[in-house]
Amino acid sequence: MAAPQKIRLSRAEKSLQIVFADAEFTLPAEYLRVFSPSAEVRGHGGAEPVLVSGKMHVGIDKVEAAGRYALKINFDDGHDTGIYTWEYLRELGENYPSNWDDYLRRLRAAGKSRDPDESAVKIIG
Repeated sequence: MAAPQKIRLSRAEKSLQIVFADAEFTLPAEYLRVFSPSAEVRGHGGAEPVLVSGKMHVGIDKVEAAGRYALKINFDDGHDTGIYTWEYLRELGENYPSNWDDYLRRLRAAGKSRDPDESAVKIIG
């Protein structure tokens, strides 16, 4: 898999633009965070992936090269594990609509929310 020609972090828009020779994707930080390739999110040894909720406002603090084959993304919620290979980033870009729709369905089914305030237990009284 060829490396992207350009990678641009937009902290204001909370997104990462990735330009390959034949395709361009702008991936929201929230999407990248909930689809992190880390073992924490993907599970260990074939385990079911963890459904990450409450990340609607997450941003990206830093993006750095991981060799010549990937990126390491540091999110402002402290998550900084997982290596985003060029192949995985392209897959995330190409499958964004279906991945995102599936993620939203899974959240609804689990009674969880993208909003961190709605994911917390509220005690009244």
